[in-house]
Amino acid sequence: MRILIKKGRIIDPSQNLDFIGDVLIEDGKIIGVENSIEIQEEVEIIEAKNFWVLPGLVDIHVHLREPGEEWKEDIETGTKAALYGGVLRVACMPNTKPPNDSPEVTKYILEKASQKGYVTVYPVACITKKQEGKEVAEFGRLKKAGAVAVSDDGKWVQNSEVMRRALLYAKNFDLAVISHCEDMNLSKGGQINEGYFSAKLGLKGIPASAETIAVIRDLILAKETKKPVHLAHLSTKEVVSFLKWAKEEGISFTAETCPHYFTLTEKEVENYNTLAKVNPPLRTEEDVEIIKKALKEGLIDVIASDHAPHSPLEKEIEFEYASPGMIGLQTLLPLSLNLVREGYLTPLTLLEKLVLNPSKVLGIDPPSLKKGAPAEIVIVDPEEEYTLTEDILQSKSKNTPFLNKKLKGRVKKVILKGKVFDLTFS
Repeated sequence: MRILIKKGRIIDPSQNLDFIGDVLIEDGKIIGVENSIEIQEEVEIIEAKNFWVLPGLVDIHVHLREPGEEWKEDIETGTKAALYGGVLRVACMPNTKPPNDSPEVTKYILEKASQKGYVTVYPVACITKKQEGKEVAEFGRLKKAGAVAVSDDGKWVQNSEVMRRALLYAKNFDLAVISHCEDMNLSKGGQINEGYFSAKLGLKGIPASAETIAVIRDLILAKETKKPVHLAHLSTKEVVSFLKWAKEEGISFTAETCPHYFTLTEKEVENYNTLAKVNPPLRTEEDVEIIKKALKEGLIDVIASDHAPHSPLEKEIEFEYASPGMIGLQTLLPLSLNLVREGYLTPLTLLEKLVLNPSKVLGIDPPSLKKGAPAEIVIVDPEEEYTLTEDILQSKSKNTPFLNKKLKGRVKKVILKGKVFDLTFS
């Protein structure tokens, strides 16, 4: 089958491309990317005028909840949400039940993804056994089973010697190390950002230092071991000066933030809105501004969703007992597009943070619009406005503070594995 995408804005960070042109696909592979392609043979034409034509997004931080918490999400529904968000590769975090600290769990995830997954799934395994922070997991066996990285996401490896050994061990197996930066001695029992709103609402606050101290420790260990560390879901202005220091010191690291940390502030939790309860918590307007500047300056390399589904059982309860987290696969792109509209990023630099850089962290070849590459293509209307309703959301869980809010930017079609998915809603 031949498919010809006509007159779209082709943006591909792997080739530094940004131009209006055509893409020709045959039998699931890209065979032409030109200013204009004329073809006489039978071909399915997709008119893409005023649309963006992109390689599939790569989300380095996703919770699929399988195995063990399938009432919140499973591999089938989570990857369907990814497809509708234009995210054609996802790295799934290991804090499942049981946690992904064994080859058996890694293989289970890959097998289920091959059977039920809409998009490609990359398992992230645990840094420590049972995520207890005491004993490093068996990285060699986990990598052989298919893990691409290790993380104790949801928990910081509090013991510095254990983390140091983990970095050295991961270096031997060329595994990325993703750190959940949160000193739990400081954050324990905290509900929201420490400050005005925590005092007003009578909720225990989480200080910025909980994140900052963790980041500093991990950067120092990365320097000593000469093993890069990936710093997950950064949210505070305080960490940015230390990222600058690390760059000046030549420390090898990458850093990530999420759309809610450059879009929302702690004000969202007013009236005890549990949909805005997330870990790390939403911060201040000043934090939001500094995070956006860090993205512009390249101090933060990656934008990820931290897609964290929770059922009403975990959200429609007292704030103190509600689980932290929000879904984000289908809001990742529209919210990130605001960075282009506000002038912080160009379309090309945005796609670096959504496609190229996360692929580099995982050590995988990025989705690309190069000739000969598999067609993993997302066609987006960057200007379409719509209301995010429960019908649009493909996740089992609907826990997002953006529910029933206006968004701008919508995935129209996806081309993947030789198929064209029309994602238009009425």
